[in-house]
Amino acid sequence: MSSDLEQRPYNTYRSGPRGLKSRLRGEDDLALPGSGGPGRYDDGRRIYRVGPGWRGRITPRRVVGVVLLAIVAWLVLSLGLFLVSAEVERGKLPASAGAALTPGSNMLTSTDTVLILGTDQRPAGTHEAGANTQDAGSRSDTIMLWRIGGGVSRRLSIPRDTVADIPGHGENKINAAYALGGPALAIKTVEKFTGVQINHVVVVNLAAFPPFIDAIGGIDVKTGRVCAEISGGAQNGGWTLNLAPGVHHLNGTQALVYARIRENKCNPTENDLTRVQHQQDILNAIKSKLLSPSTFFRLPWASWDAPKVLRTDMGGPTLLSLFAASEIGGSAPVEVLKPTGAVVLPNAGDSLTVTPAAVHAAVDKLMNG
Repeated sequence: MSSDLEQRPYNTYRSGPRGLKSRLRGEDDLALPGSGGPGRYDDGRRIYRVGPGWRGRITPRRVVGVVLLAIVAWLVLSLGLFLVSAEVERGKLPASAGAALTPGSNMLTSTDTVLILGTDQRPAGTHEAGANTQDAGSRSDTIMLWRIGGGVSRRLSIPRDTVADIPGHGENKINAAYALGGPALAIKTVEKFTGVQINHVVVVNLAAFPPFIDAIGGIDVKTGRVCAEISGGAQNGGWTLNLAPGVHHLNGTQALVYARIRENKCNPTENDLTRVQHQQDILNAIKSKLLSPSTFFRLPWASWDAPKVLRTDMGGPTLLSLFAASEIGGSAPVEVLKPTGAVVLPNAGDSLTVTPAAVHAAVDKLMNG
């Protein structure tokens, strides 16, 4: 073999395992005849050849391959963090809530109904009643039915002051059900009020809302003139928000304040129905930010924080199918159940009433389009 090598314009070497740097430079194992097999010595080790014209170099193809590999690894890491975090948060929903639900189906191929609840829990550290609590005494600030799956995405928002019969408690504002019996009683109350079987429930955890929005770098929202105080305003440990008309980049705290505005001193015509639109603006802004290239580098942190915003019966895979079904179904405007009258309840004060016919018409549109 040595005589053959002296007649060749190159040398052969015994090679060990190649590292990533060697692969990038193009240094490769070449097959040369030998009794140990093609490209191998007698003892089975590979023959490694270098010489004129064989010097490796970094090629665009190799660079693209490494970049694609890094992107895939980043996405897999983000997915893993999301699935683990979602499973942890899933365990925080009371078992009674899961028991109150009707089993659902695969939302990629068929349609389910999801109840979305946002509580009026006050942030810890403020001087308002209800601060430093999680569920006790909290009412559902947002009540929305979402018909989702199989190419369908329709939503119906129920004003929180709507009068409803709460099982075991009689007539009251519908948002009192959450305070009286948590998400389980809220599910039963909404089902009785609308006649719709609920397959999944999502309770928005407002305390985790700001960290998640901060994790994705804030959001851009177009607003009108805003002069509002939340949680008693800055003087009571809450927040005061003043915005001029236009597009604003909001951090997590500002976005939460905007989503919870009940009274806009700069526009007294705004009410609870306007707040539904504010919340929709926030959700649309979050969706746009998550799909933007700038969020890619924040993706693992956002993936870990996202499930913390929700307490739900759905695990990671089901949440992913929900998000996919939402993309497929599109973003139709949120329908609001419009009140047909008003009444003063002895135990709840000024309340809104809706005739059974109006409820039936709104539910029919939700279910059948």
